[in-house]
Amino acid sequence: MVNIQVEYQGDLHCKATHGPSATELNTDAPKDNRGRGESFSPTDLVATALGSCMLTIMGILARTLQIDISGATASVSKEMTATAPRRIQRLTVNIHVPRPISAEDREKFVRAAQTCPVHKSLHPEIEVPLRFTWG
Repeated sequence: MVNIQVEYQGDLHCKATHGPSATELNTDAPKDNRGRGESFSPTDLVATALGSCMLTIMGILARTLQIDISGATASVSKEMTATAPRRIQRLTVNIHVPRPISAEDREKFVRAAQTCPVHKSLHPEIEVPLRFTWG
């Protein structure tokens, strides 16, 4: 179990502290929802969690396969619903692996990304288009 302590600091800002490491993270409401957009919004963190989770699970697989995927990137575009209730509608993920990977291993990396715990935890109504570029 990991504990994360979150403190509301006023003016739509929060400070989160990661229990095991004491690392701090600040959030702000986005400009389109009464905030100043000075930091990640809570829903931005969902997009961030998805991209970093996919790359992490791919990294675990890469270790097993002894394939170097250093420099791989994930770009996640978050789209909110236009009507109430306000929620994430789509998280489009573009993953780039800068090294050549065999077709057989590419399939393994795609499956790994799709089975990351964050992806599996998202509500099924959230669309998650996933695109890869290789080499």
